[in-house]
Amino acid sequence: MKTITDLSQLDFSKQYTYADYLQWRFEERVELIKGWLYKMSPAPKRMHQQINFKLAHQFYLSLNLNSCNVYESPFDVRLTKQNRNITVVQPDICIICDRSKLDDYGCIGSPDLIVEVLSESTAKRDYNEKFNLYEENEVKEYWIANPDLKTIEIYCLENGVYQLHGLFDAKEGADIIAGRLFPDMQVSLKEVFKD
Repeated sequence: MKTITDLSQLDFSKQYTYADYLQWRFEERVELIKGWLYKMSPAPKRMHQQINFKLAHQFYLSLNLNSCNVYESPFDVRLTKQNRNITVVQPDICIICDRSKLDDYGCIGSPDLIVEVLSESTAKRDYNEKFNLYEENEVKEYWIANPDLKTIEIYCLENGVYQLHGLFDAKEGADIIAGRLFPDMQVSLKEVFKD
């Protein structure tokens, strides 16, 4: 298999596998969703990264006595339920409690919880392709943080379908929030969205 050293060597009209992905040696970050190649945007804006860090930090502090692990992007998650070895995503944050899913390359299978922090270039994908992908791969909880609106939406998997657990708005006074999966993992919206 030929090693790819430049993104321009790839054909965006072709489907790829995880084996292909492992041969790519270029600086740009990409994801594979059902084998299709998606370029990731350049480095996210400052607020995106700040929100990402603050959420991950609060998750870590809440879970530090638990057996769960918190990871931030770039961290490869290989989703295998429907599309073995052709879906590799890099969620902004993920929590994985089953250590057997971890290897030196990241996570094999679904994390327990995924967070995506919206940016202009990824919002549509986060609400559509990734929402559907995480749902069909049975990610138990999916959080979408919106830096512009200062909101967090939490979706919980119920009978194989995401149901809205809550839309929490920092501008409307919401502060301490928690999902259903880890009710003791409480997050301060005021802290997350504070500039």
